[in-house]
Amino acid sequence: MGPDAESDDRVAALLRDRLRAADEEIKTPPGLWENIRAADAPPRRTVIGPRLRLGWAVAAAAVLVCTVALGSWWLVRPAADAPPARPARFDVPVTVFNAEGPCRPLRTLECALRLAKDPYAEYAAPGNAAGRVWHGDRLSAACVVTSGTMVEDESGITSTRWYLVRTPAGVEGWLPGVRTRNTTELRTCSASEARPT
Repeated sequence: MGPDAESDDRVAALLRDRLRAADEEIKTPPGLWENIRAADAPPRRTVIGPRLRLGWAVAAAAVLVCTVALGSWWLVRPAADAPPARPARFDVPVTVFNAEGPCRPLRTLECALRLAKDPYAEYAAPGNAAGRVWHGDRLSAACVVTSGTMVEDESGITSTRWYLVRTPAGVEGWLPGVRTRNTTELRTCSASEARPT
């Protein structure tokens, strides 16, 4: 073995000794194993602060208000494709009928029958009067509403039918079905006609 080989062996042995000494001096930092175990555990839930919760509540309320406003607008918006309202044609004759026999020949206020402004309101309500008619009057009808307020006449007959009529004097109103004995077929009123004016 030559001098170079001996020198290399000595250097290697010296390095081994130094590495062993350095390895013995290295100590595990305190808390290292606890930190490693904690990193393997599932993360804890973070608590949402009160300010963030308030922000979410305000955002949710704003979305709710916008939704309600948009829905309301959609329900009451004017229909762009709705056909224009056509004037009602009063071309079907109907005759007024009073169930009270003693009133039939009289044209007094006590024997007058009411034409209503609104077929869906209470018939006898103070603000629901469009005009007066009497037994035997001939009126012109335009259409009929079949689901108006139920009215009962003096003989006990009831009906939810209401006729949109015009008197010879030009007064328009709604005649309850119990106030006529109509036998002529009439068309159903459109939504625009059925609304009180």
